[in-house]
Amino acid sequence: MHVGELNLFPVKSLRGVSVESADVERLGLAGDRRWMVVDERGETLTARKLPAMLAITVTLAPRGIVLHTAGRAPLSVPEPAGRADTAVTLSRLEVATAADARAHAWLSEVLGRPVRLVWLDDPSRRPMSQAHGGGPGDPLSLADAGPLLLTTASSLRQLDAWAVEEAHARGEAPAPIVMERFRPNLVVAGDDVEPFAEDAWGRLRIGDVEYRFAEHCDRCVLTTVDPHTRLRGKEPLRSLALHRRWDGKVWFGIRVVPVGAGRVAVGDEVVVTG
Repeated sequence: MHVGELNLFPVKSLRGVSVESADVERLGLAGDRRWMVVDERGETLTARKLPAMLAITVTLAPRGIVLHTAGRAPLSVPEPAGRADTAVTLSRLEVATAADARAHAWLSEVLGRPVRLVWLDDPSRRPMSQAHGGGPGDPLSLADAGPLLLTTASSLRQLDAWAVEEAHARGEAPAPIVMERFRPNLVVAGDDVEPFAEDAWGRLRIGDVEYRFAEHCDRCVLTTVDPHTRLRGKEPLRSLALHRRWDGKVWFGIRVVPVGAGRVAVGDEVVVTG
């Protein structure tokens, strides 16, 4: 088994980028989900309710990010130097640091509503919840529940086969399910990886970093939004509900926590150690 894809999402719910390598910190991949978009009340905005967010791609820059969208010049946004002074409503986080006014204006124009961009200056201020597999002192970025989301290419192939079968049974034209819908950081590939083998992985070594299992990942309506057209459909939740439903939820992928720090790259061997 090896790392087949490595993805970074610098701003929560905006589109990220695939990279060849990344530094691994205790809170996940360096630069991943350190920013988020909020409304005027500090409420977190996500593509679940605002699919237009998926029209914006974010890349990392030295001590900052760059926002990209079709028809507009890219905008470089530096990490803010001020104190955390913007009230936010994300779980286990009361305040974040506002980006500069140019970022607010750029995003507001693209999204068609007043928004602000904020940055998490110190991830230790937001501890990972024990309910999601967090341990003492585990920090968390602005991700929903865990530092890293891991999926496997074999699980996607099986899910896609289920979706094709269901589409044919309903007289519909099947559309391929792309991994981008699930927004994973790590995608494990390998010819001998059984579909959903990751469900049973308790501890891993990838490159020079150890990881421990935190929890299985329940999937939400965001996965039904096509990341390219921003149109909503039935899949993959329909097929997951038929084949991967328990405890009233549907599941795809696992959240893992880095035990240490190091570096990970596409092609690195993945070894299950527990």
